Amino acid sequence: MIRARTTRRLPVLAATAGLIAGLGIAPATAQAQANPHPHPPAKTPVAVGHGGAVASVDADASAAGIDVLRKGGNAVDAAVATAAALGVTEPYSAGIGGGGYFVYYDAKSHRVSTIDGRERAPLSAGKDLFLEKGKPLPFADAVTSGLSVGTPGTPATWDTALRSWGSRSLGQVLRPAERIARTGFTVDATFRQQTADNQSRFKDFPATAALYLPGGRPPAVGSTLRNPDLARTYEQLGRQGTGALYRGDLGRDLVRTVRKPPVDPKSRRVARPGDLTERDLRAYATKEQAPTRTSYRGLDVYGIAPSSSGGTTVAEALNILEHGDLSKVSEKTYLHRYIEASRIAFADRNRWVGDPAQEKVPTKALTSKAFAASRACLISDDHVLTSPLAPGDPRRPVPCGTRGRAAATPYEGDNTSHLTVADRWGNVVAYTLTLEQTGGSGITVPGRGFLLNNELTDFSFVPVTPGVHDPNLPGPGKRPRSSISPTIVLDHGRPAFALGSPGGATIITTVLQTLLNHVDRGMPLVDAIAAPRASQRNATTTELEPALWNSALRGKLEAIGHAFTRNPEIGAATGVQRLPDGRWVAAAERTRRGGGSALVVHPDGPLSRH
Repeated sequence: MIRARTTRRLPVLAATAGLIAGLGIAPATAQAQANPHPHPPAKTPVAVGHGGAVASVDADASAAGIDVLRKGGNAVDAAVATAAALGVTEPYSAGIGGGGYFVYYDAKSHRVSTIDGRERAPLSAGKDLFLEKGKPLPFADAVTSGLSVGTPGTPATWDTALRSWGSRSLGQVLRPAERIARTGFTVDATFRQQTADNQSRFKDFPATAALYLPGGRPPAVGSTLRNPDLARTYEQLGRQGTGALYRGDLGRDLVRTVRKPPVDPKSRRVARPGDLTERDLRAYATKEQAPTRTSYRGLDVYGIAPSSSGGTTVAEALNILEHGDLSKVSEKTYLHRYIEASRIAFADRNRWVGDPAQEKVPTKALTSKAFAASRACLISDDHVLTSPLAPGDPRRPVPCGTRGRAAATPYEGDNTSHLTVADRWGNVVAYTLTLEQTGGSGITVPGRGFLLNNELTDFSFVPVTPGVHDPNLPGPGKRPRSSISPTIVLDHGRPAFALGSPGGATIITTVLQTLLNHVDRGMPLVDAIAAPRASQRNATTTELEPALWNSALRGKLEAIGHAFTRNPEIGAATGVQRLPDGRWVAAAERTRRGGGSALVVHPDGPLSRH
C-alpha cells in the first residue's frame, strides 16, 4: 500500500546550456521563423525565449503559428493557424475532416476553458451501427468505409475558439496554411512511410490516390507535395466561414462522399456507405464545458472532460499516486506505481466514461480524492495487480473495493496530432486534433483536398464485456469516447506548463508519465518528453518502448510479476513551460514521429539552471 501524501512546489526546471549544446540546437533566426515556406526552420526539440512559443510535430506548422504570434495574434489565433497547417503537412493525423479537444488558459481571468469538438454519429445511428447479420464487422472493413465517418468537429472548434478568445478572423489565420497547401511542403521519411503503410487503401479511392500517390507510388523523400484543392477549400472557409461546411456546398460534397464512397471501379474493395446527412451537419455544435480539475503536489491540473476520458483518467491516476512520494523512490518503484495507477484508472475509465449527453458519467466522483484513496490501497510495492481489473464505484467508494465485472480496453487508432501554444500575454492553448487512424477512413472528398475521419470506430461495436453496461456503444448523435488528454498545469493560478500527445489510448499514459517525469522526477520538460515510455491500460501486459525493454529495469519489474510487450514508439508529445522570469520553453520530441518542432518568437539562447 502506498501512503504519506506529500506536497511539493514545482521546481524551476530548465534546459541547461550543456543540454542545448549537446542537442546541437542553435536559436532559430527571426527570418526563418517568419517564413514557413519554402525554407522552414530546422526541427529542434527545445527553444527558449520571449514573445510566445509553439510546439508541434511539424516545422512548417510551428512556423505558421509563430508567424501569427509575431504579427500580434494571440495563442488562440496561433493555435488555429498551426492546426490548419498540420491539416496540410500532417493530413493523415489532422484536418477539417476530423475533430478534437481544445483547452485554453486565459491570462486575464486566470481561468481554464475547454471546447469539445469531437465528431458525432449520424442522428440515425443505433447500437447496431457496426453489426451485419447480428455480428460485428471486421475492424478494417469498418474503418475504410462511410460508416466510420462522424460529423467533423474541427472547423466548428476553430470558429468557436476564435469567436470566444481569438483576435483574428478565420480567414486571417488560415492564410499560412493556404499558402503551404498551394506552394507545397517537403516530404520527409515519416510522411512517406505513413503513405506506404496506407497504399493498399489509398489506391482504391481515386481522389486520395491522385493526391498522395503521385505516379501510383508514395511520394519520394525530399519531393514537394502540393494540395491546391485544400488551398481552395481553406480560402472558401476563410471567405464564407464554417457555414460553407455545415450549411453549404462544401458540406454537400462531404455528405455525398460519405453516402457513396468514390471507389475506383477497378478495385475489389467494398466501401460501405454511411448515413451522414446534411441535417447532421446543420445539427452539429461544439460543447464549451468546464475542464476536469485536480490538485497534485500543490499544482492545479486541468484537462478535458467527457466525452474524452483523458481528463478523468489522468486526474484519477495522479490522485492515486499522490499517496506516495515519487521523487525519492527507485526507478523500479516509480515505474511500478505508475503502471499500477494507470491500470486502476483505466479499469474505472472503461466502465464509467462515455458521452455525457447520453450516459450518466460520474465525472466529479472519478476525479475525487476520496475515490482515489479507495483505489490507492490496491497498490503494493512488491505485488502486481491482475488485469483486466474490475472497476470501483466512484459514487460509493469502498476501500480496495470493486464493482461488477472487468471491462477490457478496446482498440483506438493511434495517429492524432497535438500542439501547444503560448503568447506574450501569458495565454496558453493545449489542442489535440485527430482523424483517428493514420489516414482516417482513407477517403478524400473529391475536389476538396481533405481526408475524412474514421472516428466512429472508437465506439464499441458490441459491449466489451457481455452482460456489463458499456457506456461507449453507438447512439444517435453520440460522441465516441476518446483518450485525448490536452493538459494545462497552473501554479497559484498562473501557467506552469502545458502538454499533450497523440497515440490513441496511449495518449493518457504518455501525458501522465511525462507529467510525473517533470514534476516528481525533476526532469526538464524536453527530457520528460524524451524519456522512454511504458503504457498500461488494464491489459495483461504493459507496453514498453525499446529503451525500457532492453534495460535492466524490465527484469526487476518482471521479478515482482509484471509482464511486458515491446512497442517501438508510444506517443509524440509537445509542451510549453513558463519560467519565473517570464520566458517560455517550447519542447517537443527528439526522435519520435521524426522529431518535433519547438519555436519561440524571440529566442534568447540557452538557460542556466536555477
